[in-house]
Amino acid sequence: MARDRTSQGSPPESVISLIGPGMKVVGDCETDGTLRIEGAVQGSVRAGKAVVVGREGLVIGDVSTQDAVISGRIEGSVTAESRLELQASCRIDGEVHTPRLQLEEGAVVNGSLNMGAKGGKPAPSAPPPSANEVEAETADQG
Repeated sequence: MARDRTSQGSPPESVISLIGPGMKVVGDCETDGTLRIEGAVQGSVRAGKAVVVGREGLVIGDVSTQDAVISGRIEGSVTAESRLELQASCRIDGEVHTPRLQLEEGAVVNGSLNMGAKGGKPAPSAPPPSANEVEAETADQG
């Protein structure tokens, strides 16, 4: 009996997509769920939920996601809006942006590491006081 494919299945964010060992993708990859990379991707990667790069995985391009676990190699920037785990076998050549980081001994990051309020981007700071505000504050104290 044929299955009705028009019915509601799993929500997109619960779907896990796989780029298997020996597979090479040239172009950008995008999903609302999780993307596991055991092969190679030459292009940017964006996943709404998570990106997992396996021990033999390679990404030549930028990675953007909520959570990431990296065991393989990335040549490009990594932005994890929530959490980033760098395992001992990983190597990243590029910028890293994340508010939370777990780094195992042996992991290699060649580039800058930015940790801040959201996605590693620094929290906006208050603008410096204007000259009038400084004068008013000084007059109140004197």
